[in-house]
Amino acid sequence: MTSLALPAPVRRVHDAVRHKAAVQLRERVAGEDATRRADGIWGKTGDRWFTPDDPIWRVHLDASMFVAGIRALLLQSLHPLAMAGVDEHSSYRDDPWGRLQQTSNFISTTTFGTIPDAQRLLARVRGIHRRVHGSFEGVEYRADDPRLLAWVHVAETDSFLTCYRAFGGGTLTDSEADRYVAQIGSVSTQLGFDGAPTTVAGLREVLASYRPELRSTPAARAALHFILWEPPLTPSARPGYLSLVAGAVGTLPAYARRMLGIRTPPGSAALLRGAGNVGAAGVRWMLSDPQVQKDRRVNQATDASRHR
Repeated sequence: MTSLALPAPVRRVHDAVRHKAAVQLRERVAGEDATRRADGIWGKTGDRWFTPDDPIWRVHLDASMFVAGIRALLLQSLHPLAMAGVDEHSSYRDDPWGRLQQTSNFISTTTFGTIPDAQRLLARVRGIHRRVHGSFEGVEYRADDPRLLAWVHVAETDSFLTCYRAFGGGTLTDSEADRYVAQIGSVSTQLGFDGAPTTVAGLREVLASYRPELRSTPAARAALHFILWEPPLTPSARPGYLSLVAGAVGTLPAYARRMLGIRTPPGSAALLRGAGNVGAAGVRWMLSDPQVQKDRRVNQATDASRHR
């Protein structure tokens, strides 16, 4: 039953609850200055790398990204050197919302923002990477190591694409999926590595090439524990959040679940993906708030007009 079919008093309560949830979600993801940030991304005149017709827009605007972000973190954690950098230099435990907002701003600016703004942000991230280095079990690592940058990219790309196809509000043809892989790669390579895959088949090949390097570490298991048991959420928000986590776990490769020590009986992955569908639908319901929808339509129409 849609809100339009509800009795007027119930519809008003429904709409008020949805609007409050949508505002809270936006502030969590984009920060308390979400409106200012959005204006800085959508409101500027200038050329963009992508248009509303591109697959990257479709994927990165979808509610499935909330599942995909969790999946990407879990998959990325299995590279010991990449995870060591996160464990030793990231604020994900002390300021998880701040870390999420930085990630959200990066994806939004490089996907929807003007080219100069995207290039400035990429340069800033490259500068941060140059300062992040250390060692793990006697092996030196650097955040600007092309091999590590490529791992983070392919784990992220695979997660975004997998979760869109599992939980998204639309579909991608095989050729559109290839275009998506190429488009997100055209951004990520500017962080300092070459040879990003340009097709889904190529993405799978690159992912497979990392298998010998992957394993669980105490830092990876600590990250899993934090994601499962220590998220800074109210008790009322935890069930919805855990449904997103379930979807993330249910779409991980079986080897990744084994490495993380997640035991799933036969057939349980499908149940986890079902929970993920519920969670993504919940986020999509929040994003269906009329004001959010109005902002999106205005933003898309504005951006489309700049590409005519």
